[in-house]
Amino acid sequence: MKVEDITLRQLAESQDVSVGYSDDDIVIIDNVKTLVEPTMAHLKMNLLVICIAGKAQGTVNGQLCVMERGNVFICPPNVTFSDFMMSTDFEFKAMFFTSHILQTFLREKISIWNEVMYIHRRHVVPMSDHDAAYFGHFYDLLRVCINDDPQAPFRTEVIQSLLRAAFVAVCGRMKLMLADRPEQPQMRQAGNLFQRFLFLLEKAPVKHRSVESFAAELCITPKYLSAVCKKQSGKTANEWITQQVLGDIRYYLKHTDLSIKQICVRLGFPNPSFFGKYVKEHFGMTPTQLRNS
Repeated sequence: MKVEDITLRQLAESQDVSVGYSDDDIVIIDNVKTLVEPTMAHLKMNLLVICIAGKAQGTVNGQLCVMERGNVFICPPNVTFSDFMMSTDFEFKAMFFTSHILQTFLREKISIWNEVMYIHRRHVVPMSDHDAAYFGHFYDLLRVCINDDPQAPFRTEVIQSLLRAAFVAVCGRMKLMLADRPEQPQMRQAGNLFQRFLFLLEKAPVKHRSVESFAAELCITPKYLSAVCKKQSGKTANEWITQQVLGDIRYYLKHTDLSIKQICVRLGFPNPSFFGKYVKEHFGMTPTQLRNS
C-alpha cells in the first residue's frame, strides 16, 4: 500500500483541508479529509487532535490508538498513521505544528512531552469534563484572535502566545498522567539511555555539540547512541541535537533582545559568519531575516 508523506505546507495548501489558521509553523484545521482516506500517511510534523464528539481509532506505527470525546490525541513527527476509522458523529479540532515551535513553546518542559511520546508511547491524553471546559476556553479565545483582522498588529504573536499557554497546560496533564500510572517493571535499558540523552541535551547550556561529546558523557559509543535514538524515536542523535539547536536559535532570535553576536556565543558557534551560514542552511534566511519574520 502506498504511504503518502504529508507535510505542513501540503496541508496549508490542500483543497481537502479546511484551514482556520496557518503560518510557517502551525496549521489549525476543522476538517481533514486527507486523514480519512483509505491509505497510509507518513506524518512529517506533530499532530494534536481534540475529540469533540464521537469516537475514532487508528494505528501509529502499528500501535492501536482509540480516542473518545474529550480525549487529546498526539502524534510526533515521522510516524506512519493508518487504518483510521471513525463513528458517524465524530467531530474534532486538529493542529499540525513543527518541532521548532514545540521546542519554543515548552522549553525545559519538553522533557515531559518527550517522555510521554517516545519512552512510554502514550498518544492519547485523557481529559475530564473539567479539563474539557478548561481547554475549551483556550479554544474560544483563540478563535476570536484567529477571526481578527489578518493585518492586525502582532496577531501571530498573540495567537502563538495563547497556544504556548495551552501547550504548557497539556504538559501539566501529561505530568499528572505519568504520576498516576500503575507501577511498571523497570524501564528497558535502551529506553532509559534515550531518556538520559534527552535530559543531557535539554539541560546542556550549549547544545551545538558533537554526538561524540554526548556519548562520552553517557559512557557509550556514538554509534550505539545514534542506534538507540533511532530505535526509540525514529531520529538519530544528530537529528535530535539539530532540532534542539534550531529551537534555541529561533527562541533567542525571536524572543530576546540579545544581539546576533551574543546569541552566536551563547549557543556555542565559533563565529557570526558560521552561525549565519548555519541559520541560512536550516531556515532559508539570515539571522536578521529570521528575527524580523
